[in-house]
Amino acid sequence: QMDEKWIIISEEDRRPGAMTREQYILATQQNSLPRTEHPQFYPVGIYGWRKRCLYFFVLLLLVTMIVNLAMTIWILKVMNFTVDGMGNLRVTKKGIRLEGISEFLLPLYVKEIHSRKDSPLVLQSDRNVTVNARNHMGQLTGQLTVGADAVEAQCKRFEVRASDGGKVLFSADEDEIVIGADRLKVTGTEGAVFGHSVETPHIRAEPSQDLKLESPTRSLVMEAPRGVQVNAAAGDLKATCRKELHLHSTEGEIFLNADTIRLGNLPMGSFSSSSSSSFSSSSSTSSSAPRQTIYELCACPNGKLYLSPAGAGSTCQSSSNICLWS
Repeated sequence: QMDEKWIIISEEDRRPGAMTREQYILATQQNSLPRTEHPQFYPVGIYGWRKRCLYFFVLLLLVTMIVNLAMTIWILKVMNFTVDGMGNLRVTKKGIRLEGISEFLLPLYVKEIHSRKDSPLVLQSDRNVTVNARNHMGQLTGQLTVGADAVEAQCKRFEVRASDGGKVLFSADEDEIVIGADRLKVTGTEGAVFGHSVETPHIRAEPSQDLKLESPTRSLVMEAPRGVQVNAAAGDLKATCRKELHLHSTEGEIFLNADTIRLGNLPMGSFSSSSSSSFSSSSSTSSSAPRQTIYELCACPNGKLYLSPAGAGSTCQSSSNICLWS
């Protein structure tokens, strides 16, 4: 049964277009009647071409992920990535270690570069190899350039030390060049050429070799405040010059110590006219005497030496005319 419903409609609701009582009752009766139709179900999801497009994109994403994973594994295999590094590069506690030949296309900034204990360190370039040193302000303080024609070093002081790092073998700066080796050996055929003076405590040649000090166009001067000692222990001592040989001692003497001292090519003094008669008379009486083999060494006031035949007394005065032409 259907319950009765009373609806009060005021006079205002009786305007044109308003629902009448009978119409309202009829509408409410229809809504309250039990429905006997089957309920309608609407499908939920994506169907049709949208579903096919979604499956296509999911498949494309899956293929891209597989290709990307395969490329990543291939790069890791080719570059030899490991836990310690990649390829010839190894990261250790002491720094980075490179094994084999490495090429750097951009500048390399490191604190220290050293090779393995059993192999040398080689820096190679198609052009020049330049090593620069800068201060904290970035200014260039030292530079070493190894080129095809020369090796140039620009610095305030250049040093070459021994293997232990203590003794300085060679050093050069703006004021002087120091060679600290125990022995300086020059193997050139022309010897060593010095443009100015040379100061050294000792000069000697190699064993079984001659020592030669020569000045082809100028003079050769050896000076020392306490003397010059020239010693040839197992050979001859020879001093040759074109004009004059000076042995000068300011406060001492010149001492020649040898078993035999020979002065060759000394001029023979000629007799003066005052003594020619006495000498001729003596020579006539002793015509049968042996040939003159003993001479007297005479010296002129200017120091020139000459020979004079030895007699019972000195004959230097008789042959002193040679000093007039000296």
